[in-house]
Amino acid sequence: MFPDESTATRWFESVRWENVRYCGHCGSIATQKTKTGKPMPYWCRDCKSYFSVRTNTPMESSRIPLHKWGIAIYLLCTNPKGISSLKMHREIGISQKSAWHMVHRIREGLGIQEGDAHFREPVEVDEAYMGGKEGNKHSSKKLRMGRGMVGKTAVVGIKTRHSGEVYARTVKSTDRKTLHGIIRKHVRKGARVYTDEARAYKKLHGYRHQSVKHSVGQYVDGMAHTNGMESFWSMLKRGYHGTYHKMSPKHLDRYCNEFAGRHNIRQMDTLEQMEEVVRQMNGRTLPYNRLIGTQKCKCLVK
Repeated sequence: MFPDESTATRWFESVRWENVRYCGHCGSIATQKTKTGKPMPYWCRDCKSYFSVRTNTPMESSRIPLHKWGIAIYLLCTNPKGISSLKMHREIGISQKSAWHMVHRIREGLGIQEGDAHFREPVEVDEAYMGGKEGNKHSSKKLRMGRGMVGKTAVVGIKTRHSGEVYARTVKSTDRKTLHGIIRKHVRKGARVYTDEARAYKKLHGYRHQSVKHSVGQYVDGMAHTNGMESFWSMLKRGYHGTYHKMSPKHLDRYCNEFAGRHNIRQMDTLEQMEEVVRQMNGRTLPYNRLIGTQKCKCLVK
């Protein structure tokens, strides 16, 4: 894909900075090249800091060459059901541990961030439950929680029919307060909202709400349906069962990022997809100690 590291570096720089290089720390354009390229290739005259194209991105502090990052982004974009860290480490020649960290870093840069998720009407809202195969457990270890969330993690998704974009996040509960709160936070008031017949969606005041009754075999009622979200859940679950086999609840938001992000750029050609992923990585970092839970993030918006 890239004949050498310098070609990969120029590509990443052209995508991230386009026509104007700016500091990854303060955003200033008062920058200059360093004479030796050490400790980093650029210097900011305003904040007096060294920086590179990796600064303030998931690639920050990584020793993996940029041409391998480019290949990893390509593989994640072009595999609809995802790519495991075991396969990634074989494909690009790094350790499995490094590949695991790398793919989570890329996921961190994918998908719509919570603060940017504001949808135009009409939208579909639906929930799914991931993990927790109770049938494979000894009876003494099975959870007694009733239907739906037995040993599983709930994920709520919103799809706008205007652009087809999807946003999905884990939730601790699928009660009325939680679901209404998500809709009010991310969907413009007065919008048309389509859901299934779950009681938690009832009394959604301030919206033009319609539902379909899945329990009696009704899946479409005019414009009211959640087929778009159902299709997304189907792809996410195929990735779960066919590629990853397990998605830890701690990391499930990033897997949702991956599948939603890939869905949202699916109409672009491959190079455009890669460029969009690099742009979305700007301003998002994921140190290893935060990934494994030993550092509390001060800026995570998910």
